[in-house]
Amino acid sequence: MTATTEETRIVVVEREFPHPPEKLWRALTQPHLIAEWLMRNDFAPAAGHRFNLSGDWGGVLDCEVLEVRPVEALSYSWNLIHADPALGLRSTVTFSLVPTPGGTRLRMEQSGFRPDQKRASGGAKFGWGQFLDKLDGLLARID
Repeated sequence: MTATTEETRIVVVEREFPHPPEKLWRALTQPHLIAEWLMRNDFAPAAGHRFNLSGDWGGVLDCEVLEVRPVEALSYSWNLIHADPALGLRSTVTFSLVPTPGGTRLRMEQSGFRPDQKRASGGAKFGWGQFLDKLDGLLARID
């Protein structure tokens, strides 16, 4: 689903995983696990920590941890800096975890897409679907 506000667009992807919230939390916050499903990184789960995500496509995202509520929510800035400001992106990614009888409901929300960034928000929706598929595979392999 992509919601539109007056100023920015929001991409939301939700998925239920047959794993406890603690297991998902580890995959969202441990750098070696993040590298397996998302991107290479120097992440630390501490508000104010600045880190980079490095994609296989050669891009680097400049990020900062905004909120950490262990096993409940994680939020960080997700900024793609580009020489052409029209191609840059300043957004926020928020993960929310809710326990369910069968595991955990994960909600990923990326907010901050400008109205002229419809292609970027569409790409994000597709990309997050792929990332969460990789996360699902990782969760099945780890204890």
